[in-house]
Amino acid sequence: MLSTESAKTITATLPAVRGALGEITALFYEKLFAARPELLRDLFNRGNQANGSQRQALAGSIAVFAGHLVAHPDSRPDAMLARIAHKHASLGVRADQYPIVREHLFAAIAEVLGDAVTDEVVRAWDEVYWLMAHALIALEKRLTEEAGVRNGSVWRPYRVAGRIRETAEVTTFLLRPVDGAPVPPSRPGQYVSVQVQLPDGARQIRQYSLSGQLDGGLQISVKRVAAVRRTGEPSEDPAGEVSGHLHAHVHDGEILYVSPPFGEVVLSEDGEGPLLFASAGIGCTPMIGMLSHLAATGSRRRILTAHADRSPAAHPFRTDLRRLTDKLSDATADLWYEEGAGDGGPTGAVTVRTGLMDLTRLAIPSGTTAYLCGPVPFMKAARAQLLASGLPAERIHYEVFGPDLGL
Repeated sequence: MLSTESAKTITATLPAVRGALGEITALFYEKLFAARPELLRDLFNRGNQANGSQRQALAGSIAVFAGHLVAHPDSRPDAMLARIAHKHASLGVRADQYPIVREHLFAAIAEVLGDAVTDEVVRAWDEVYWLMAHALIALEKRLTEEAGVRNGSVWRPYRVAGRIRETAEVTTFLLRPVDGAPVPPSRPGQYVSVQVQLPDGARQIRQYSLSGQLDGGLQISVKRVAAVRRTGEPSEDPAGEVSGHLHAHVHDGEILYVSPPFGEVVLSEDGEGPLLFASAGIGCTPMIGMLSHLAATGSRRRILTAHADRSPAAHPFRTDLRRLTDKLSDATADLWYEEGAGDGGPTGAVTVRTGLMDLTRLAIPSGTTAYLCGPVPFMKAARAQLLASGLPAERIHYEVFGPDLGL
């Protein structure tokens, strides 16, 4: 792994690099997009670039990888690498793009840190970069080969076979391959990337969980992302370009370009241990896919579902959740609504409460495996509650759509 000399240099310079990562990554993206504007137009999420969250995610991954190499020189953070590799594979990231990133990243480091960036420092950080890059390239190659990708492109045309309005903000799209050939295999909890051409010609990409089992096709559910003004901020995060386009302009018969399914946070079908699905908002999408699979296979496992939302009307798949909970032999669901919950209390296997989710109120069986999906602040709180309830950290799995800001 990391050489002894480079490890010493990384140890000495990591605090300074960590302290300047925000400035380094901002300058890196500025340089990258100035030299290669097509990457912003057709690969990177323009919304996440506008609000700065993508930059924070890159900074965090670099710091985590370098710090891990220093602390554990004979290993690497495989969980983080797998998460990134699945995202990259679904986006169609290519091996020949890594040298481009390296060029502009190191130019930004040199400009921000100035004279502190000696030849020795460059060599050490270059070693870190290529250790991470080569690991990702190998993982991404294996993933795309396993997915049956041909000619280096992950994109395949699908026709919209139907739309289902789940809530005022969420629509399910039923997709079937244009060529009529079988869809690639998937596992419950995985996602696909969807590429759409926007009015300005940009081909923007977003990732959406598979929300159910569609015979001969794929099913995704998309929440329309509204513009949001953060507290104390002078400007607002822009509305979702792709989600807004899908809701307003993509109807039956339209063509979308879709990747094979990817994602490493998938339902474990080994053993018969209890399962807990905790979600908030549109984070229920992979959970309903997992529940659909369990119900279809007649699972007899103990299953706890916990979901938080603004109101019953805003809760996607609310009816499906009740139906699947009733169909499974040993399943319960606990729902928390900020408003509109009514009298609450249990109704059969479903309990409704007013307020914010509190998983410490649930009787979580020993040996439970938990899956979390939702906004990062929600998942941080849910994870802390599960740890406080005695669930070991290694049994808590989570999926983040958009940048993973340090969960």
